[in-house]
Amino acid sequence: MTEQKNIFSLQFFLLCLSSFLFFASFNMIVPDLYDYLTSMGGGEMKGYVISLFTITAGLSRPFSGKLADTIGRIPVMILGAVVCFIMGFMYPLVGSIWAFLLLRFLHGFSTGFKPTGTSAYIADIVPAHRRGEAMGYSGLFGSIGMAAGPSFGPKITEAFGLDTMFHTSSALALLSVLILIGMKETLTNKQRFHPRLLKVKKNEIFEPRVFNPSLFFLLTSFSFGAALTLMPDLAIDVGFSQSNKGIFFGVFVLSSLIIRVLAGKASDKFGRVIVLKYAAIAIVIADLMVAFTTTQTMLIASSVAFGVAVGMNTPTIYAWTIDLSLDKARGKGLATMYIALEIGIGLGAFIAGYIYSNQIENLRTAFIVCAGASLIGFLFLTFGLDWSQRVFKRYLIDETS
Repeated sequence: MTEQKNIFSLQFFLLCLSSFLFFASFNMIVPDLYDYLTSMGGGEMKGYVISLFTITAGLSRPFSGKLADTIGRIPVMILGAVVCFIMGFMYPLVGSIWAFLLLRFLHGFSTGFKPTGTSAYIADIVPAHRRGEAMGYSGLFGSIGMAAGPSFGPKITEAFGLDTMFHTSSALALLSVLILIGMKETLTNKQRFHPRLLKVKKNEIFEPRVFNPSLFFLLTSFSFGAALTLMPDLAIDVGFSQSNKGIFFGVFVLSSLIIRVLAGKASDKFGRVIVLKYAAIAIVIADLMVAFTTTQTMLIASSVAFGVAVGMNTPTIYAWTIDLSLDKARGKGLATMYIALEIGIGLGAFIAGYIYSNQIENLRTAFIVCAGASLIGFLFLTFGLDWSQRVFKRYLIDETS
């Protein structure tokens, strides 16, 4: 453990920059993937673009968590970024729907590794009483990448072609790896890699101590999966051009810039649960705004609402998860949380895509369902924490931090 007195260090800045490049890399291709799939005759399978990606991300989390706690944080980060780098060169080579879907499935391994290693590394180097703030800044950079990528990806496609856009994605992934070179590993007593480390036992898959933030994250990330899948179509429907169909993501990140840090600081001061209750209600409101969007102005407004809601939600959940994790099993705890995130995004993408069925009139129903999932998350925080404490009594540590 190499915890520092403050959060602003060269290591922390490099991690944030790496996260920005990594999230921009795999998100910049998303808006064009739907048209790419449609051109191959798979327009009604849009829900698979995100859901297949998240399936492998979720499946790989137990492995990334175990490896982060054994061989180190940095190797896990590098592995995830390298997968993203390779996949960018593979997309132009696919020629069938099933090859495309297979590639999406494989691409998910990248996010199964990189964010787990990054979050564990940050938790190692920042003081416990500023975790929420640190996760706010880290999430801010990741979200900038997540939003900036889909904003400029279609513009690159329009100006230079689809292949160039995919290759740019690979270049950003490579940069996210290169800036990690020379960083000091924070895991003490690390092991050399051995194939036996890839054997994951049942008790290494799920960390009961982080059940509460994980379940809540699953319920509230449902909406984000739907937004990733359907917002480009909604943008076109209300009059935005093909090159600007990723505008939701750009507005989304701008509206989340300040709130992420403020929410992280608030959770450090007032507690994680109270901030997350407000975040859940904010997500419900954002979902309903999207459901009833019919104009460009309404879409921009709903994008702002989404950014504020997610900006409150994500860093607070990260900090809560770290609070509940044992130091020696921090990677495992974060992996459990990320599995819940991937399940939520994947289910949201799949179910919303199924409801939508490439018919814009079905979009309202899809986002009303998403609002219901976030409302259940709010009710869980309000009435369900005592129940979960009883179920996992022998595992849980202080959840009031």
